[in-house]
Amino acid sequence: MAAFVNHLRNLNSIQRILLQSSSNSTHRCFSKLPHHHHHPHATPKSSLKDNELAKFAAISETWWDSEGPFKPLHIMNPTRLAFIRSTLCRHFKRDPNSVRPLEGLKIVDVGCGGGILSEPLARMGATVTGVDAVEKNIKIAQLHADLDPATSNIEFCCTTAEKLVEQGRQFDAVMALEVIEHVAEPAEFCKSLSALTIPEGATVISTINRSMRAFATAIVAAEYILGWLPKGTHQWNTFLTPMELVLILQRAGINVEEMAGFVYNPVTGQWSLSDDISVNFIAFATKNNA
Repeated sequence: MAAFVNHLRNLNSIQRILLQSSSNSTHRCFSKLPHHHHHPHATPKSSLKDNELAKFAAISETWWDSEGPFKPLHIMNPTRLAFIRSTLCRHFKRDPNSVRPLEGLKIVDVGCGGGILSEPLARMGATVTGVDAVEKNIKIAQLHADLDPATSNIEFCCTTAEKLVEQGRQFDAVMALEVIEHVAEPAEFCKSLSALTIPEGATVISTINRSMRAFATAIVAAEYILGWLPKGTHQWNTFLTPMELVLILQRAGINVEEMAGFVYNPVTGQWSLSDDISVNFIAFATKNNA
């Protein structure tokens, strides 16, 4: 764990890295937990673009195929979780070596897909709500979670962050990993994430930098040469630079405190945390005390 902590950047380091970088309606829930009343046949209005919803609906049944379209996320997941575990434990003063360090924390996984992040968060003790605008994703997520008693109480909802805000829901921590690049209005989306976060709560966002290196690796290589992702999964002009994300979150009342990059080692086939935020990066932020 110390190795991961060494990669985490405080605010001063974030500013240094950003400078370096710039120079180069209604919801449907499936859960054994009690939840709000809802209409069983409604389709939620999503912050995602319609073509993005259709794109993910088409491959929803492959979420838990570790060799399928979501293979990159499965490989990256342990590294994402290491960052999340370290930052949340430090922020909420938890023991990172505990078996269930997130016990008692309410966490929402926005854009949860098939639940590949929601499940390990639940195993770490968190009370997890997973939301996604694609109903097929939610059904897959619930079916898979039900296979393990440790994850069967996750509350999965076919809804959006915006609808949760309307319902007055709030959480200790809000996760939005690999989601913001697919939404129509990133600034409005971040306002929703802020509204879902309790004062002094945590927000974690990961995405892809709008850099030429990201275009070459995340789109050209990953989609067209290596075939890791279906063609058209990402659009370069929808990516945000780290500085843009920091500013958008600040305007929403959320301050980025730590940031790290993800780098892929083609020899080992593994991802690791790094200072290099030129392609994939993750940010930990906290909400201002109201």
